Amino acid sequence: MSDDRRPTSGDSLLRVEHLTTVFDIAGGPAPAVSDVTFHVDAGETLCLVGESGSGKSVSALSILRLVEPPGRIAGGRILFRGRDLLTLPEDEMRQVRGAGIGLVFQEPATALNPVFTIGSQIEETLAAHGIARGRAARERAVALLDAVSVPQAARRVHDYPHQLSGGLRQRAMIALALAAEPKLLIADEPTTALDVTIQAQILDLLRGLRQRLGLALLLITHDLGVVAEMADRVAVMFKGRIVEQAPVREIFRSPRDPYTARLLASIPGRPPLPPVPEERA
Repeated sequence: MSDDRRPTSGDSLLRVEHLTTVFDIAGGPAPAVSDVTFHVDAGETLCLVGESGSGKSVSALSILRLVEPPGRIAGGRILFRGRDLLTLPEDEMRQVRGAGIGLVFQEPATALNPVFTIGSQIEETLAAHGIARGRAARERAVALLDAVSVPQAARRVHDYPHQLSGGLRQRAMIALALAAEPKLLIADEPTTALDVTIQAQILDLLRGLRQRLGLALLLITHDLGVVAEMADRVAVMFKGRIVEQAPVREIFRSPRDPYTARLLASIPGRPPLPPVPEERA
């Protein structure tokens, strides 16, 4: 496997270059993401890994220009299929959200609208992107739920989010994210709130969808077990910066950054490693 420790541009589907996102607070701009660079190639899975608060989710929201005030993108470029998303007018950006890049939120219970049925939310997305309306949209919604293995999809399409289990809500969220046939799916901690059995099912689902639909996957997680199972490459975040990125086997075999080594040392059964140096702690 070739060395990939220095990100390259090439013909990557997504290229994030020197991204900086800050939050404007009383004491001045506080960086949440600092000079972050990575890429995702067509058909691959990049895992963005790090502890809570490391900047992973803010990076994902920045890609889709969904950071809300007092947060703002202060610098960098976000190139998707060659276009800098930071320069697009909002109406064009709305088309990128969904039709270009789909987003699976960490908590589908809060991401899904509680007052609309699952089917109506999928149908609204289909209509917004000019894909289908009316009966055709309802049939497409059922097909999408069936594609993500929601049982009795023709009945579940009429259910509200609170009527579904956590695992089914996550599947419905994935169906919604796939409705406009994106090329890249960003999944932000998609298994965190689920029990171990359902976690495995969701990961199997994402793996199968990636293979079947030719998706690229940006998978955000703090779970190194998920990384080992899903990643082609890994980018490690620490305090808003990417400290190391490499193919998954290289990360696990020979981590170069002390923080990466500490993450790996937290896996049960691995030998202990020296602490992170004071300047990085």
